[in-house]
This record gives sequence, structure tokens and C-alpha cells, in this order.
Amino acid sequence: MLETRAIGHLRWCVGGHCSWDTVRGLRTKSTHFSTVQLAQDSQSLTSAKAQSLPFKSIPCTGRNAWANLARYWKNNSFQQLHLVMEGHFQNLGPIYRETLGTHSSVNIIHPQDVARLFQSEGVFPRRMGIEAWAAHRDLRNHKCGVFLLNGEDWRSDRLILNKEVLSLTGVKKFLPFLDEVANDFVSFLMRRINKNTRGTLTVDLYADLFRFTMEASGYVLYGQRLGLLEEHPNEDSLRFIRAVETMIKTTLPLVYLPHQLLRLTDSALWTQHMEAWDVIFQQADRCIQNIYQEFCLGQERGYSGIMAELLLQGELPLDSITANVTELMAGGVDTTAMPLLFTLFELARNPSVQQELRAEIKRAEGQCPKDMNQLLNSMPLLKGAIKETLRLYPVGITVQRYPMKDIVLQNYHIPAGTLVQVGLYPMGRSSELFQNPLRYDPTRWMRRDETNFKALAFGFGSRQCIGRRIAETEMMLFLMHMIKNFQINTVCKDDIKTVFRFILMPEKPPLLTFRPV
Repeated sequence: MLETRAIGHLRWCVGGHCSWDTVRGLRTKSTHFSTVQLAQDSQSLTSAKAQSLPFKSIPCTGRNAWANLARYWKNNSFQQLHLVMEGHFQNLGPIYRETLGTHSSVNIIHPQDVARLFQSEGVFPRRMGIEAWAAHRDLRNHKCGVFLLNGEDWRSDRLILNKEVLSLTGVKKFLPFLDEVANDFVSFLMRRINKNTRGTLTVDLYADLFRFTMEASGYVLYGQRLGLLEEHPNEDSLRFIRAVETMIKTTLPLVYLPHQLLRLTDSALWTQHMEAWDVIFQQADRCIQNIYQEFCLGQERGYSGIMAELLLQGELPLDSITANVTELMAGGVDTTAMPLLFTLFELARNPSVQQELRAEIKRAEGQCPKDMNQLLNSMPLLKGAIKETLRLYPVGITVQRYPMKDIVLQNYHIPAGTLVQVGLYPMGRSSELFQNPLRYDPTRWMRRDETNFKALAFGFGSRQCIGRRIAETEMMLFLMHMIKNFQINTVCKDDIKTVFRFILMPEKPPLLTFRPV
């Protein structure tokens, strides 16, 4: 019924209810959106189509694609895209159409519609590709990773990667690496505090979180420490961080503009984008060379990171390994640093939640001090805090799919192949879907409330984010060590203003004060 086959060891998420499949196919837990209910929906699809309204009847934001795009540029709406989407849902209802330049989509917000979209995604799910990224790979003769691949090419790479990146066995291997870096960040912060006579540190942690996430991701992926938490970080690593920032900054406008035209006119935007990706791939090449040098020494090796494991297995060609690990590295810096910054801010202005988390961490460490995996599973409130952060501040503000068959959403007929986007930011702040939605309340994910298809920050189904286990584990270990060692405060109690620059980030990073516990 779920139209997926033999994707072993792949964890998929339905609103936060996850199960590991180690035999064949993907199976779900019993949920409100059960297989039986989806089957009933499927049986009634034919009659629903007959009664549904035509596609062109869907409310739209304007029928002229280029006039719409010009209006966005004039009003600087791209940086406020999450708020613009929220306004469209409030004005047009739970479904609307939008065309912007070369981009056209149907946008939805209701979990029931997401469930139907999931049912229609097929054996080879497709999400929105980024042509500028694919063009870089083509022009530089690089392979594409699973983010850009589709069809059987995507599936074959994904099956191999799942074993090292998403499976329980794979996660257990890299847990100690992430724990080591999280501990080192605490020491890094303590050194700065000890230089302050007041015994506290008030700081904008934005740049430091970038260093942490790159250090942690690099260690897991390449098995190498980059030295970013030392007094004088490696210049190549700092250059990589700047390149990732440039790549993300230049991606958003390239989604809506024809990149072929920008290439012909030698646009500065296109040049910056290409050069940024070049630096990102150069970093990967340096790490690969180091791994090969260690192999040539012939020394007995323990676990040395995901890339080394993939090389040893020999199931993927080197260029595919490079492409996939590079995408994981580039995608894992900003997209983990931002949720950590937002979580620290929310804990700083919600001291009672911070205190409850500190107590939970202490209890968990007393019950299972040595088993790290069991320790993390003994902290449901901490898991809830991360989900709550991603509800309010989703890194990517949409999840996209192209249904493989016609579907009916909100009584409108949606043809197969239409780009359908789930608006995560407006969904997370909807009073219809969440009680007191602006309140930071991690316990909402521990209650028996209906949460299916509401926790979608990492996507859903077999095409969910390939790096979600690295990101989730990295965030949990970082927050566990930070909360255990520091009291976190802020003088700013107002909501943090956000901007969208291909990922959601604070308009101005908040100042946070850290005092050793």
C-alpha cells in the first residue's frame, strides 16, 4: 500500500512516530493515518476525482508568473518567504497555487493532505530539484548525490548510504565521535569563561556554532578532526564555512531565475555560486586524500568515519561517494547550527524548561551512564525540545513532492507530476493544528495529542533527509552537554525575528549569557 520496496534499515518518520525496518519494505506503526485508512482513501479516489473541483479553480496568488516574481523582488519578499506563505494561507485557505518566474507549485498545510501526498509519492519519490546545483555538477564533471538524483540511480545510492548513515548500527558507530566534539565545545566555552573575571560569558554564538557543526560533521563523515575549536582554526576549514554560507545565500535567487541566462551573461551571482561549490568539493578532495594516505600505511584501523566505511565496502564508485559525502557535509553545517541557536535562545528565555531538561539529563545519566544510545533514548523531553524548535523554526520552510498519480487535496484535483509543497513554518504556527502555537512547550510531543504528519522538518517517507540521524544525534549530544554544564540566560525576551536565505535564520543573532553550573 505504501508503494515502497525493500529499503532495508531505512527509518522513516510520520509526525515523529518512527520505526526501524530491518526486513523488507517500509512499515508504519499503528497511527491515526493507518494503512487501513489510506486504503479506504485510495478506494474512494475515483469517486472523489469525479466530485472534485478542477486544478485551475485552486486559489492563486496571481496568474502572471513574471509579474509575481517582479513583485517579490520589489518587496524583498524572498527573505520573508516564510511569512509571505503564512499570509497566503490565512488569506486564501489551506491550499493555494503560486507561480514565480520559472517556479510553479501548489502549497498545502493540513496534515491530512500531507498523508495523501505521502500515499501518492510512489516507489521513486521526487522532491524539488535545484537546477543550479545540478548544473555545477555537470559543468565540473562531478557526480550527483542522492539530494539531486531521481529514479533507480537515487534508490541504488540511497540503499547503500542508509546502512552507514541511517541504520541503528551506523549511528552507534559515530555516536562517540559526536560526543567527543560536544565535550570539546564545552571545554572551548569554559576556556573563554575562565578569561572573564565575572565568571560568565555573554556572546553571539552564531559563528561558534558553525565551527562546532563543521567539526562534528567532518569528524563523522571523514574521520578527521579539523581543529575548529582550537585557538587558531585551520584557514582551509574557515574558507569552507564561508563557501557554504555563499552557496546558500546565492541558491535562493537561482531557484526562481533561469540559470542558463545568468551563465551566458557571466552574472556575479552565478560566478559566486560556482566558486563556492568549487571550494566545497576541494575540501572533500583534501579529506579523501588524507583517508587514502592512511589506507596506504596499512595500519590496523578502527571506525574512521562514514567515507572510510563506504570506501572499504566498495559498493559505491569513488565519484558517487565523493558526491554524497560532500552534499552531506555542505548540508550539515548551517542546517544543524541554526536549530541549535534557536534552541539555546528558547531555553534561555524559558528557564523552567531548561531546569526540567537539566533534571532529566541527571536522571538519565544515573540510570544508564555508559550506554550512550540508551542514554539518549532516556531523554524524551530533550527530544521534544528539538522537535519544538523545528516546529517553530524549521530550517527548510517547505517539504516538496511530485505525486506519481493524480490526487485530490481539499476537494481539488491535483494532476500527477505537479510540484506540491508543504508549508512547514505556517503549519507549525497554526492555532488550528497546535494549541497555543507560539508557546515553546516540548511536552506537547510527549502527550497523547495527535501529532501525525506534524513533525516534518526532516521530511517524510523514503526520501526523508539522509542526514537526519547525524543532525538529531549531534543536536541531542550538544544540548545535553551544554545544559548540564551551563546556565543559559538572555536579556531578550521578545520573539526572535527571522529571515529566509534558503534556510531560516535569525535576522540578528541573540546575545546569550553562559554561567557554569
